[in-house]
Amino acid sequence: MKLVVGSPGTIGGLLLRTGQCLFSSAAIAVMVSASGFSNYTAFCYLIASMGLQALWSLGLGCLDCYALRMKRDLNNPVLVSLFVVGDWVTATLSLAAACSSVGVTVLFVNDLEFCRLYPQLPCYKYEISIIFAFITWLLIAMSSLVMFCLLASV
Repeated sequence: MKLVVGSPGTIGGLLLRTGQCLFSSAAIAVMVSASGFSNYTAFCYLIASMGLQALWSLGLGCLDCYALRMKRDLNNPVLVSLFVVGDWVTATLSLAAACSSVGVTVLFVNDLEFCRLYPQLPCYKYEISIIFAFITWLLIAMSSLVMFCLLASV
C-alpha cells in the first residue's frame, strides 16, 4: 500500500480526524444551545449523526495517536477495509442529516418566514450548526476518499 496524505497512522490522518471530531462536536453544541431544536426531527437527526461522527472520529483519532506514538503501520488491508466502510457510512449519514436540516432551515427562513415572524426562534444557531455539519461532511468525504484510494492500491 502506498502512503497517501491523510492515511491512518499519519499526522495528516490525525488532523483530519481531529477536525471531524471538533466540527461535529461544535455542530452538536450549537444546535443543543438553540431552544426548541428537539421539536424538529431533522435537527434531532443532525444531533444523532454528528454524535456518531464525533465518536467514530475520536476513536480513529486515538488509534492514529497510538500508531504515531508506537510507530505502527495501520495500512493493513483488513483495517483499511473497516475504515472505508465506517467512513462511507458516517459520510452518508452526515450528508443526509446536514441536507435535511438545511431544508428545514430554508423552509423556516425563506418560505414560511418563521424567523421573521417568531424572533424567539434561534434560526441563526440552526444555520451555524448546519455550517459546522457541512464542514464535518467535507472532512469525512476527504478522509473516505483517501481510504478508498488506499484500499484500491492493495
